[in-house]
Amino acid sequence: MLPRETIATAQIPGGDTLTLVSHGRDFIIMLGRDELMGTRMQFSEEQLAELTLAELGRDRPRVLIGGYGMGFTFRAALAAAGEGAEVVVAEVVPEILEWAEGPLAELTGDTLADPRGQVVLCDVAALIDDANDGTCDKWDAILLDVDNGPDGIVRDGNQRLYSSTGLGKARDALRPGGILAVWSAAPDHKFTRRLKEAGFTVEERIVRARPNNKGPRHTIWFARKRSSASGDLE
Repeated sequence: MLPRETIATAQIPGGDTLTLVSHGRDFIIMLGRDELMGTRMQFSEEQLAELTLAELGRDRPRVLIGGYGMGFTFRAALAAAGEGAEVVVAEVVPEILEWAEGPLAELTGDTLADPRGQVVLCDVAALIDDANDGTCDKWDAILLDVDNGPDGIVRDGNQRLYSSTGLGKARDALRPGGILAVWSAAPDHKFTRRLKEAGFTVEERIVRARPNNKGPRHTIWFARKRSSASGDLE
C-alpha cells in the first residue's frame, strides 16, 4: 500500500488546519482526519458547475463560487460558461492558491490566467453582501462548496451561509431566476426545507463522485430564485 505524504499545511481563519497530501499520483486535501476533496473523486464538484450553468441557460453569466479547493468547480464553470462570462471565486485560505500554483500546478493548468475568472481572498458571504448593498452587480448563480455540506464544519463562520438569514441574503443577491447551488457529501432534509422556506424552488439531485457511476453519492441542491421573492429587481 502506498503511504500518504504530507506536502503542506495551512491554517483556516477561525477554523482547523488543512493538510495537502499526496498518495501516489493523487492529491488529497484533509481537514483533520477527514478528506475534503481529492483528485480521484472530483466529478460531483465539476457537476456542481456544469449542471447549474446548464439549468441556468444564460449567455454571459455572472457566477460566484464559494471555495477554490483544488479548482474543480472553478475550471468546470469556466469551461461551461462560454465567452463573456464572469466567474469569481471567494477563498479564505491564501495557501490554497500557493498550492494551486505549486504542487498542484499540473492540475491547475492555465486556469488562473483566464481573463473571465478571478479568485478573491475573502469570505464568500462578503461578496454576497456586496451584491445586496450595491457594491457590485447581482449574480446569476452562486455555487457553494466551502464545507462538506450545509453546516460550518470547515470554519464556524460558514454556518451563517446555511441559516435562514444567510439563505435569504443569497436569494436577494441573485438576479431573478438565478440559482443557488450547494454541494454536500450527504442529504439533509432540514436544509431542503429551509431553502423552500427562503423562497426558492428547489431541486435535489444525487451525483456520484466518479463519472463511471461509482464512488460515494453526493447531493447537490439547485435552488432557483422565484420572480416574486423579496429583493427582486425587474
